[in-house]
Amino acid sequence: MSKKMKKDHARVPSGASHGQTHNFLSTNLPAAILVAALLIFWQAAAMGIDAAYILPSPTQVVVRLWELRGPLFKAHLPATMSVVGIGLLISIILGLGLAVLMDASETAEKALYPLIIASQTIPTTAIAPLFVLWFGYSIWSKVLVTVLMTFFPITITVYDGFQSTKREMEELMLSFNASKMDIFMKLKLPNALPYFFSAIKMAIPISIIGAAIGEWLGAQSGLGYFSKRMLTQLDGAGVFAPIVLLSAVAMLIVAIVGIIERIAIPWRKEL
Repeated sequence: MSKKMKKDHARVPSGASHGQTHNFLSTNLPAAILVAALLIFWQAAAMGIDAAYILPSPTQVVVRLWELRGPLFKAHLPATMSVVGIGLLISIILGLGLAVLMDASETAEKALYPLIIASQTIPTTAIAPLFVLWFGYSIWSKVLVTVLMTFFPITITVYDGFQSTKREMEELMLSFNASKMDIFMKLKLPNALPYFFSAIKMAIPISIIGAAIGEWLGAQSGLGYFSKRMLTQLDGAGVFAPIVLLSAVAMLIVAIVGIIERIAIPWRKEL
């Protein structure tokens, strides 16, 4: 009897492990196949063109990334990430503030919403040189470009999260003499959390793009500046190396935010 119980007990972890492996493969296999197909296509196209200064192959980019690892990781990546960090922080504060204000006041919503939309019609490549003219090659010219591109998805998405709260729930809380602050903290804020995390995951790659554009148009350091410098030397692999690095960093940060989201709001899967 005891031997049978031991055998049954030993089978459970094996089945659980098999299930976890199956779930992992079913979740990530399509993405892995797509990435592999794109890399094969890229490699074939690069070999067909046979001009590395126009389109380097993935292997050439990886080799160049390794050769340039010193300046890329020690100097230019920290410069870009400092712009991204400051710009993203300002965008989160500004975006949340505008979303809360528009949700609290219909007058503020009517006044601010058109201005927020209009801000996104300004061509980034046109306004960025003005920021450089005003602030020079300091970090703030790049931060402003990042904020201009990043605060919009945070503001609109979080505001939509506040507005998606069911009116029936608000009326129910009002019937129990709940204040506006109670409704906001206990109903609207939890309801908007999934929207907030979605906005952050959208804002991260946009902020990296904004930082790179700012560095490309006017900077003395950063991955955007480095890519532009490699372009003047007709070093195609050197141009692609910072781009690949930025993409990898963006995916890593988004993945970390996804983990935090699952911990902070485990009920989202049920929505």
